[in-house]
Amino acid sequence: MNEQPDSDAGFVRLAMPAEATRLAALQREAWSQGGLAEFLPSPSQVANSWREAIVHPPLASYRLLVAVDAMKTEPIGFVAVGPSDDPDAGPRDGLVGEFVVSPRHRGAGHGSRLLHAAVDTLAADGFVRATWWLLSNDDALRGFLTSAGWGPDGAHREIGTPDGSIRLRQIRMHTGIA
Repeated sequence: MNEQPDSDAGFVRLAMPAEATRLAALQREAWSQGGLAEFLPSPSQVANSWREAIVHPPLASYRLLVAVDAMKTEPIGFVAVGPSDDPDAGPRDGLVGEFVVSPRHRGAGHGSRLLHAAVDTLAADGFVRATWWLLSNDDALRGFLTSAGWGPDGAHREIGTPDGSIRLRQIRMHTGIA
């Protein structure tokens, strides 16, 4: 994992249970920018879900990593990684399941640190390929991933509300990590 506590810019480390409320707030802030916050459950439900993921991950290879600014003590971004649950995934395919950097802290290298830590963590767990679902119209994230060596693998899907009133198209990006 790309942990650099002496860095002037910040570092990445494992999330702590006490940070679950902060992670929920970061997720809501980031999703609000994309008009998606309304799809999240209540802040307390999201915080409880993150706390549970930290304390009782379903498998040892599920990890929640946080980016911390060197001048602060609280997370300003996070990434969730683990095995891919895609129907076409092989046993050595990992997944970046959630990736959030506070909009106020973007452009300072925190996303790059989180991305490198996510890939390093997946590789250390024996995964040889990483996948990532993103909204098909998220050009900024796609550009960020493309510049880091990721590319589309041709898979796509739609997600949305149970009643079908909202549908969002996603594409899957991937990269080799072995």
